[in-house]
Amino acid sequence: MTIPRTIEWIPKAEGELMPGLIRLIDQTLLPEKLDYIETTDIQEVWHAIKTLQVRGAPAIGIAAAMGIAAAAQESASDSTENIIATVDQAGAYLATSRPTAVNLFWAIDRMQRLANNNGKLSAIDLKIALIKEAMRIRDEDAAMCRAIGEHGTVLLKDGDTVLTHCNAGSLATAEFGTALAPIYVAKEQGKNIKVYADETRPLLQGSRLTAWELMQAGIDVTVICDNMTAQVMKEGRIDAVMVGADRIAANGDAANKIGTYGVALLAKAHNIPFYVLAPSSTIDMDTATGKDIPIEERADKEITHGFGTATAPDGVKVYAPAFDVTPTELITAIITEKGDYIIK
Repeated sequence: MTIPRTIEWIPKAEGELMPGLIRLIDQTLLPEKLDYIETTDIQEVWHAIKTLQVRGAPAIGIAAAMGIAAAAQESASDSTENIIATVDQAGAYLATSRPTAVNLFWAIDRMQRLANNNGKLSAIDLKIALIKEAMRIRDEDAAMCRAIGEHGTVLLKDGDTVLTHCNAGSLATAEFGTALAPIYVAKEQGKNIKVYADETRPLLQGSRLTAWELMQAGIDVTVICDNMTAQVMKEGRIDAVMVGADRIAANGDAANKIGTYGVALLAKAHNIPFYVLAPSSTIDMDTATGKDIPIEERADKEITHGFGTATAPDGVKVYAPAFDVTPTELITAIITEKGDYIIK
């Protein structure tokens, strides 16, 4: 089973963390081309997050952490105070890229706290400590995804078919994914699990990304248009829905890619369990309910000129929220690396 690694810190010399660079899959080129971005430029990292070259809440957080580490590495200053200032500035800059994914702000805060709490280190030692922290964030995410998979796979029996929306697999995380993690673990256990992937309009993360990575892993996957979900459920083809989340409010409301709320309503209507799978870092206890989650709005052209082709008349008004919020009452369970967070 081959699962792609989305983001890594690549040292230029064996055994040395610095100098190094960030290497990440450019997801805007999939499925036609597998290509990588290699950079130490904080502006390129911001652009990669903003334009969805890297996407998925955990992967965005990792990219931000590595971006901050790279910004510190690239600073020519030998002053620890200046390195700390660089970290704070880099974090503030990256925070402007995308507002919904709480992992972005969690990772930025963690990197800034490390810098500000280690003012007695030399500049070079602080730079290395920041790289180590970014790699630790990545490794912790990979371990969390594995744990989510192990907890989530008990919900699946041999022969089940899962519907998922958007991409919450390896491409959205350090590796293995969140919503797809139970499917990967099930395959390792010898279970035969099939997947229906919603196409996920308007940027088709389900058909471009989820289908691509599942096929790389040898998992049976079928792509459907978003508006086919009700019919597929009515035909009895779906045993469970598994989706990820970009932010989970304290009351259990979950924000995910636009269209998820509709899938949850359909699952409820057809008596199909609806599971949200995400690392505990996605749970924002400072956000009381889903009404308090900021919803990113995307550029009009993502709808009117999808992938460069005009699909709407010039000048038409567009509303383009990137996320919606599924109320907690529609969620059967939230699965984190710690197990079941909410069960109803």
